[in-house]
Amino acid sequence: MTSGDTVTAFIRALERKDFGTACSLITDDCEYDNVPFAKVYGPEGLRTVLEPFLGNCGGVEWVVHHQAESGDVVMNERTDRFEMAGRWAELRVAGLFVLRDGKIALWRDYFDQAQFTQAVSG
Repeated sequence: MTSGDTVTAFIRALERKDFGTACSLITDDCEYDNVPFAKVYGPEGLRTVLEPFLGNCGGVEWVVHHQAESGDVVMNERTDRFEMAGRWAELRVAGLFVLRDGKIALWRDYFDQAQFTQAVSG
C-alpha cells in the first residue's frame, strides 16, 4: 500500500465513523494537529476529539479534490462535509500527512475557523 493509499483508507474509515480501522492506520504517538485547536496524540487523543464530533453528524463525507505524495509525505486539498441537524455543512481543508513505517505519524489540517463556525451555526 502506498502512502497515498493509507491516507485514503484512513479518510474512508473516518467517513464511516470506523474508529477502530482509522486508529489502526496511525502510530501510537501520532500527532493530530487540527491547526485552530490544540494538538492531540495517539489513538486515544484522536478518539477523544473525533468520536464526539463525528458521532453527532448524520453523515460525513470528505471530498478529496487533489492529493499528492512524495515518499512518506501526503498532501491533499479537500472539502469536508458534515451532516448536522438535517443539513450539510462544508469546510475547505488542506491536509498534511507524514507516515512512518506505513502508518500515519502526523496529521495536520489547515482551515478557516470562521468558515467552520459559520457552516455549523447555519
